[in-house]
Amino acid sequence: MSDARGLSDRTLVWGIAAMQVIGWGALYTPFPLLVAPMEAELGWSRVLLNAGFTAALLASGIAAVPAGRWLDRRGPRGLMSLGAAAAALLLVALALVRDPAAYIAIWVLIGLAQAACLWNSAMAVVVAEARDPTRTITAITFITGFTGTVFLPLADALIAAFGWRGALGALAALQAGAAVLTFAMLRQARVPPRGAAAPTGRPLRERIRERAFLGLALCFAAHAFIGTGLAAHLIPLLRERGWPEATVLLLAAAHGPAQVAARVLLYTLGRGVTMRAVGRFATGLVPLGMLCLALGPGSLVLTLGFVVLWAVADGLLAIVRAAGTAEILGREGYGTVTGALSAFAVLPRTVAPLVLALRWDGAGTYGPVPWLLVAVAAAVAGGFLVAARRPAG
Repeated sequence: MSDARGLSDRTLVWGIAAMQVIGWGALYTPFPLLVAPMEAELGWSRVLLNAGFTAALLASGIAAVPAGRWLDRRGPRGLMSLGAAAAALLLVALALVRDPAAYIAIWVLIGLAQAACLWNSAMAVVVAEARDPTRTITAITFITGFTGTVFLPLADALIAAFGWRGALGALAALQAGAAVLTFAMLRQARVPPRGAAAPTGRPLRERIRERAFLGLALCFAAHAFIGTGLAAHLIPLLRERGWPEATVLLLAAAHGPAQVAARVLLYTLGRGVTMRAVGRFATGLVPLGMLCLALGPGSLVLTLGFVVLWAVADGLLAIVRAAGTAEILGREGYGTVTGALSAFAVLPRTVAPLVLALRWDGAGTYGPVPWLLVAVAAAVAGGFLVAARRPAG
């Protein structure tokens, strides 16, 4: 029976990677390109347009725990397939929107669909099914690292050719294909027995009091703050340093290749390293990278050092968040536990761009911003060191 057989690691790598590349590429990556044409046609403020996207982030974080609990109790078939299909329909609705209230509501529903079918849910499937979760997750992240490389130019070309509404329609068609792929692949996934209790061992309210859980929550929340904050502010921060535009864009673009290179190296090391060791190394790089950014406002060498250190750490932490959580906290109740970790990170992820903007506005320069990031980076490293002391769950 398919439930007993489950999915092979090869199927997981290619199937999950394809689902995630399309899902993130359709639901998340193109948004910055859509804002200007939507603003021009609809006449809405940029604040309103960004509020919809923020609402999706909040809804996704809030829904992460119930989505994880569903996956633990009932398996991924229904939830992920429904989420992927709903996402395609919601992109069509977004392409037709003309009312601000409907716009916000659609984004909230998109956030719920993201919680159902994107990263946390996908990693719960891998941890439950894979014979070698670490290498499988590493291979998946290697492929998904090219999401922006593929979908940013694709979305830009679609907007230029068909306008923002037509582009969303085309992305909806791609997402519909991902929904079909999701349903077809997960037909072979193992499913818990009907009526089975949630396999969490202890209630979630007890697990979130564990020192290891709190350490990981602090680490991942601080990492999310840095990631979204830099995504919004890195280019203007580098421009303020007076370098040519080509240099600024090259420094910003180097993040992706360095991420992928780190993941390739980890994959080649295979089973020779633990996620604890990888996590200690990666989280140690984060404060070093932020220090390079803070100490080198006029130094291209130090700024390049920041780019490399942060990109390597960021690339590895995507794997640590999935496989490291399983190694430290155990596989039981993985969906629920990782959903709770995502819920802890949703507020830092959402407010980071605003916090950095206020810090810039108060000083009239980006000078203090890297020092704020140094402090947050210390929380990344400290939180993981606390968590890594726990014996394997």
